[in-house]
Amino acid sequence: MNDDKKPDSKVSSVMKQSGRGAWSAYRALYYGDLPLHKVMWAETVALLLSGMGGALGLLLRSHAYRPLLAEAGPKVLFGRHPTLRHPGKIRIGARTIIDDHCLLDAKGDTNKGLTLGEDVYIGRNTHVYCKNGDIAIGNRVNISAHCTMMSSNAMSIGAGTVIGAYTYLLSGGEYDYRSDTPYAEQTGMNTRGPLSIGQNCWLGARVTVLDAASIGDGCVIGAGSVVTRPVPAHSLAVGTPAKVVKTLP
Repeated sequence: MNDDKKPDSKVSSVMKQSGRGAWSAYRALYYGDLPLHKVMWAETVALLLSGMGGALGLLLRSHAYRPLLAEAGPKVLFGRHPTLRHPGKIRIGARTIIDDHCLLDAKGDTNKGLTLGEDVYIGRNTHVYCKNGDIAIGNRVNISAHCTMMSSNAMSIGAGTVIGAYTYLLSGGEYDYRSDTPYAEQTGMNTRGPLSIGQNCWLGARVTVLDAASIGDGCVIGAGSVVTRPVPAHSLAVGTPAKVVKTLP
């Protein structure tokens, strides 16, 4: 599909839309269709509770953010300074922990948004965000610090998977080098297909998985590897680009 015809959720494009004032643009970027009373509640929580330390801060945020979400299970915890964009399309399962300075962004006009299963851990400074795509993270997934996950198509991570620090997962996000439109003016949402990471996988630190390069169940991807094509289930893959070097039990 031509990049120019896709919904454009880039910050610069929203800010440039005619007739949209600063408050309207800010509300569209952060909250989408969230009702005004919930927007004001979110602003109040961000101002008063976002940076509160200690057990009291964890307790108050766990209750204060709950009304903003599409769904929230019991005992969900938010660390300090979380950023929740379009929270009305974010679903979080029971006992999930969002560490300090994380971004959860379900932005999009036609997408379902972001779903986190039960007992998920999102490490500090990790960004999980949609650009009119969907992200589904299964139960007991552990995502380390400083990771980035972006979807303008569909991304899924299977139950029990562990993802090392500084890992980058990309579903969509490609630019059209054949187009006459400058890259900075394209939406950057071209995609070759959904990205799926199977159940019970281990991705080492600084792994990069590119658009449509899915990984089967029970795989291990060596630290620093760049996955550019699908990896079969129960494989050990390493290198740049990643190659299967061993079949696992």
